[in-house]
Amino acid sequence: MRIERRLETPQWLLVAVPLGSLVFAFAAMAVVLLATGHDPGATYRRLFDAAFTANGALTSTLVFSTPLAFTGLAAAAAFKMQLYNIGGEGQFYLGAVAALGIGLYLGDRGVESTFISVVAMCLAGAVAGGLWAAIPGVLRAFARTNEIITSLMLNYVAALVLTYLIIDSHSYWRDTESFEGQTFPLSKTLPEAAQWPAKTLGIAPGDLVVPLGFMLAIGVAALMWVVYRRTRFGFELQVIGDSQRAARYAGMRLRRKIVVVMVLSGAIAGLGGASQEGDFAHQLDPTGLPSSFYGYTGIVVAALARYNPLAVVPVAVLIGGLLNAGYTLQGADFPSGLVGVMQGLILFSVLGGELLVRYRIRAGRGVRRSAPTQPRAEGTA
Repeated sequence: MRIERRLETPQWLLVAVPLGSLVFAFAAMAVVLLATGHDPGATYRRLFDAAFTANGALTSTLVFSTPLAFTGLAAAAAFKMQLYNIGGEGQFYLGAVAALGIGLYLGDRGVESTFISVVAMCLAGAVAGGLWAAIPGVLRAFARTNEIITSLMLNYVAALVLTYLIIDSHSYWRDTESFEGQTFPLSKTLPEAAQWPAKTLGIAPGDLVVPLGFMLAIGVAALMWVVYRRTRFGFELQVIGDSQRAARYAGMRLRRKIVVVMVLSGAIAGLGGASQEGDFAHQLDPTGLPSSFYGYTGIVVAALARYNPLAVVPVAVLIGGLLNAGYTLQGADFPSGLVGVMQGLILFSVLGGELLVRYRIRAGRGVRRSAPTQPRAEGTA
């Protein structure tokens, strides 16, 4: 038995392996549930109901899914070129900071147009996230520094920036006028005119509220797919990801592409931070935002989607549904850690299944070679 790399990957395998990985993950989770005294069938029904079919469940799932869609798209944008942007978490924070800042500024200047506020917040979040991602991008392109380490370390720096703005200083973002703000460090609240609108759909059970950020994530995913599949820029990224030596031979500018892709990835994550403030939070939370781990979970989403932008959004809805169900069902009879175990099993199953896409297992009986016979000397019997 040996493992050999596939020269060509059948199209059906790209669908069968992820589906088989999910089936294996849920089967393994059933064993864990049985070991912990839970009925797998009843638990899966409760999870599905709490995530998708209960009254208001799908709306809550979209709340969890929207930031995951942005951070998943950010990770997929970089990973497509074999760049490992682990800094989506910090880029998400900086996007939230910049978006809230511009929203507060426009509110202080008397701007009542929601459209202007939304556009300005999106631009501010994307620029802040892109500039934060440019740091590991430039270091990777010109100093050959490992972008995994630099982008990861910058996440902690961004978290400290959040803490400084709200807790350790009297910055523009901190509320220093209200009684609650003077008693405990709080962020200013986004003006009502700068809060993003949502689309309400009359879908039973209950009305489905679709956040503007979720619709924006769908648009970003479609645009990414077009850019990566139908443009020269996307073709060059594919060549660089497959072989940098071939890209250099073809005259492609690797350094420029590395910086551009990292900035693009960071801008998408920063746009997710803007959506988080405009759609849901409306104020900076220096403790709650880092504890959500949107950036790290987005890497899981991108891996499950196999870095396909069009698959990132539905996978984000799946993972968001698991998170929503975990919070909804959390109690003495259902520890929230079980949902984390399920996420881990899904991730490892899909990553393990990825080996079957790139490699194949050959099994067969080896041919034993016989020892070479010595030539018989003349005149011997």
